Amino acid sequence: MKHTISLFLLLIATQAEAIPTFEKLLELNNSIVVVNVDFPDGSSGTGTGVVVSKEYVATDCHVIANTLGANISKYDNAYKPIAFKADWKHDLCLLKFEELPFTPAPLRDSQTLQYEEDVFSVSYPNGSNVPQPSYGSVKAMHRLDSSVIIRSDAAFALGSSGGGLFDEKYNLIGITTFKSPGPQGFFYSLPVEWIKKLMKEPDAKSLKTLDIPFWAMPFDQKPYFMKVVIPYQNKEWDALKSISDLWIKEEPNSSDAWYFLGLAGQGKKDLKAAKEAFLKAERINPRHVDAMMGLADIAESEKDLEALQNIQKKVNQLNTSLAEVILNKLDKLK
Repeated sequence: MKHTISLFLLLIATQAEAIPTFEKLLELNNSIVVVNVDFPDGSSGTGTGVVVSKEYVATDCHVIANTLGANISKYDNAYKPIAFKADWKHDLCLLKFEELPFTPAPLRDSQTLQYEEDVFSVSYPNGSNVPQPSYGSVKAMHRLDSSVIIRSDAAFALGSSGGGLFDEKYNLIGITTFKSPGPQGFFYSLPVEWIKKLMKEPDAKSLKTLDIPFWAMPFDQKPYFMKVVIPYQNKEWDALKSISDLWIKEEPNSSDAWYFLGLAGQGKKDLKAAKEAFLKAERINPRHVDAMMGLADIAESEKDLEALQNIQKKVNQLNTSLAEVILNKLDKLK
């Protein structure tokens, strides 16, 4: 318990505005568990789980898939599930117990989330014996199978699979699941709607599966929001434009599709096209700060002081840290 108290004192010091009470943090810690698994080759591994009811712990299926078995542990006590439910395609599994002595996390549907809303993740990365936090905001919500995949900049590391993504009122809004490759990683979480749906499904019969989660499918079968990442990271602007065009054709009202089209135009030095795409993204979603930052870059290159000032005012209402970046641009132009 000493380590846990130290951890949450650190949380309060680093993010006091989002974490108002010490008591609430201890309560949240009572909803996060370690998932332990044994593999056929004799090795073992760990992941993270979130208590979502008195009988269910949510985690990622890839944590327990094709293992010999799984259990959860907390405060040096282990608990063995009596059954489990699996949505292999979406990489979401529920471990079922008789009754757990932990506090279920309240669930908040993704349809109520907003871009730039403050969030934080909690998980057990790299075999840590205390839960580790990471802070950020909602950067995107990508449509997939009647719900959304949440992208945030609350980073998580190996071992964090199955952890919780929370809003500042401690509601569970997602299960931390996968990140994009490369140094500029994007971090994705599954929506809680899928947890609610899976609770109503029958129990699975075996941990063995050949099913591949959507995010690990071959490139041509991945959703567009994943296809754009590698071309963006590698600065392959023609490829990024082609994928963004196809994405827009399929989802013309996706602000993120227009945003990546803007990035492609920016990379190709076609600032007129980039500006049009960024403006379209902002019109669709007035909280799309990343698109605003793209417009700020263009305004800086055009030495448009008035445009930059207007963008800074809008960004300041949503993300003060990025607003400071624009202020620096303004200082350079003055």
